Amino acid sequence: MPANKDGDGGWKSFLWNSEKKEFLGRTGGSWLKIFIFYVIFYGCLAGIFIGTIQAMMLTLSNYKPTYQDRVAPPGLSHTPRSDKAEISFSTGDEESYRTYVKNVRELLEPYKDEKQLDIQKFEDCGATPEGYKNRGELESDIGIRKACRFSRELLRSCSGKDDDSFGFKYGKPCLIVKLNRIVNFRPRPPASNASLPAAAQGYLQPNLIPIYCTNKKEEDAGKIGEIKYFGLGNGFPLQYYPYYGKLLHPQYLQPLVAIQFINVTLNEELRIECKVYGENIGYSEKDRYQGRFDLKLLIKS
Repeated sequence: MPANKDGDGGWKSFLWNSEKKEFLGRTGGSWLKIFIFYVIFYGCLAGIFIGTIQAMMLTLSNYKPTYQDRVAPPGLSHTPRSDKAEISFSTGDEESYRTYVKNVRELLEPYKDEKQLDIQKFEDCGATPEGYKNRGELESDIGIRKACRFSRELLRSCSGKDDDSFGFKYGKPCLIVKLNRIVNFRPRPPASNASLPAAAQGYLQPNLIPIYCTNKKEEDAGKIGEIKYFGLGNGFPLQYYPYYGKLLHPQYLQPLVAIQFINVTLNEELRIECKVYGENIGYSEKDRYQGRFDLKLLIKS
């Protein structure tokens, strides 16, 4: 018992020594010096961190990425799109393609003509493919740029005007395709027919990024049938580029291409691949949507 009392007294003495006026073995002056040291130490660290962030922020622009040397070519996306890159439906079952139709309708909503009437925000950029639309440098004082109008009427039978099922009801589904946005990117058309498949060499135009779809597997050759392309020049015209970003180009509308499969073989799963072609558009095996996409299409009778 006496030993325990001595132990308790030692612990209490360490916590507060009334004779030496020490708390946890240190006097008030010692604790004050330690407090001041760490305030200065962590204050300096915080100052270095804030200074570094501020210095980095000075190199950044509100309107464009500072470093674009490793930016991949644009992705090619399509609507409707499923998680498994598979479009499967039955022409006799409206419920089987209801979601697909809904996705296409939502995508085309901003492309209605009545939503592009404001002349302060939109302008006509030509009825045929033309060169890049120069709206000044990103860092200039011009401010918000106008966007080129793109009428959904250009998508013709895939516009939803005459067929609100976008072909799904009749087994002739439409895909709406677009190039993903990259700030200040200027796609360059192919220099010659050499980079195009033989069947697509008639699509080459000087101010157009062509797109071409075909069977992915050899055994599907002849089963896909006729494919129609609708849009301005049936590709991606250059006057819609470059894109100036959300701050400077808030009303921007990407050019669209509608792809319609007219007479696909029914009740067979087909692999289809679509590609865009350009001098600065590449492909990657690691990214199935870089400059291309492939999907499975199954139409049930």
